Amino acid sequence: MHCQTIILVTGICSLWRPRASHYFHRETFGELFLHCIFKDIRGQYHTSKILHKMTLSDFTTTILVDQTPKQVFDAINNVRGWWSEEIEGSTDKLNDEFTYHYEDVHRCKMKLIEVIPDKKVVWLVMDNYFKFTKDKSEWKGNKIIFEITGKDNKTHLQFTQLGLVPEYECYDICRDAWSNYINNSLRSLITTGKGQPNGTDKPQTTDEKKLGSGGQ
Repeated sequence: MHCQTIILVTGICSLWRPRASHYFHRETFGELFLHCIFKDIRGQYHTSKILHKMTLSDFTTTILVDQTPKQVFDAINNVRGWWSEEIEGSTDKLNDEFTYHYEDVHRCKMKLIEVIPDKKVVWLVMDNYFKFTKDKSEWKGNKIIFEITGKDNKTHLQFTQLGLVPEYECYDICRDAWSNYINNSLRSLITTGKGQPNGTDKPQTTDEKKLGSGGQ
């Protein structure tokens, strides 16, 4: 029996050849399609297909605050108040598109593809550029998800970037940046009305200071 394994990752298909007659797989982003091609005793070829939903290792972080779901929802949509003062475009309605940049280090274009008042916001990364990675388009096609739930008279916010995985070259820098902007800046905007967004000559993380013009 000769088997071939095909992995389909968000529209990108990769061919894997196992060293033995059994297929193998690895954790990745998306759905895993396994095609096993084998030859029977009559010399005829057959194909079997199996679909696996993969266990993901996407970056996620959570915060718990005393404010209401509506206050949390409104703060999320005030992207200039917690991520960057230089956001261009609208950031609060379904199908809105906006651009983010920090100097020449990072820029991206987002589209709001799901907006459920006081419950959920989803951004699609339409385009992305990093100065500090070999693959300048890491993040492109990712989804950034904010999920809001009430819990014991408090509000729980879970932030997830679907596609931001340890295999990304940018992972450590992006993980640290989101940890700051969600756990510190967005939390502060929710609880005090004032966040700590970045801006021109206003880096907010160690990596922004190092990679920006002030660190050159």
